[in-house]
Amino acid sequence: MVNGETLEARLAILIDADNASASHIEELVVEVAKYGKASVRRAYGDWTKPNLSGWKSTLLNHSIQPMQQFGNTSGKNSTDSAMIIDAMDLLYAGNLDGFCIVSSDSDFTRLAARIREQGLTVYGFGERKTPLAFVAACDTFIYIENLTVKPAPAADQVTTPWKRSSKLDKLLAEAVDAASADKGWAPLSAVGSNLSRLASDFDSRTWGYPKLSDLVQAHPDYVVLYGPNGGGAMKVRRK
Repeated sequence: MVNGETLEARLAILIDADNASASHIEELVVEVAKYGKASVRRAYGDWTKPNLSGWKSTLLNHSIQPMQQFGNTSGKNSTDSAMIIDAMDLLYAGNLDGFCIVSSDSDFTRLAARIREQGLTVYGFGERKTPLAFVAACDTFIYIENLTVKPAPAADQVTTPWKRSSKLDKLLAEAVDAASADKGWAPLSAVGSNLSRLASDFDSRTWGYPKLSDLVQAHPDYVVLYGPNGGGAMKVRRK
């Protein structure tokens, strides 16, 4: 904290351009801003290849530095190796609080785990096809599809029936139970933290709601309590 202000987390965005689409980068940069300031922005690939030609304007518009890596040997992913080496250099430089690894490739699973071992936060970004091992290795994993799909209306505007999901029901029950205190009430903020710990890829947008509060209010098994005059911290408990 400096002059009474909390410092933003310093983050590095490392993009596997061979395994990510330039069309989603604008939404991704906006999402990253929720977690901190992206002081390092790099995208890795063989920029001499025609399949990466569409990246040029995206790189310029978002101040992302292209990192050239030639594919020296057929069948070997030189891009992944270059990205991992740079990530370790940045890690040991000690100037960052976290990393945003953009890829749907399981090759970055050990990198994510290693960064976490050093006490830094890892945010993963990838498509739903991303292997579970990489998803679990991140502190938080955000599916690219959730950044581009228009969310459902707020809970008080929803008229369609709630769609049951045993996975979601189990996660919510465990998160609420772990955070509950007086008369079963649990602070919504604590429930959200528990959900992230239980499942790194938990995201209310996956279920069609822009915020956790909207999802919980729409869920038929839970009651939401607002603070005085509709403000303050929200609480939730099972019905």
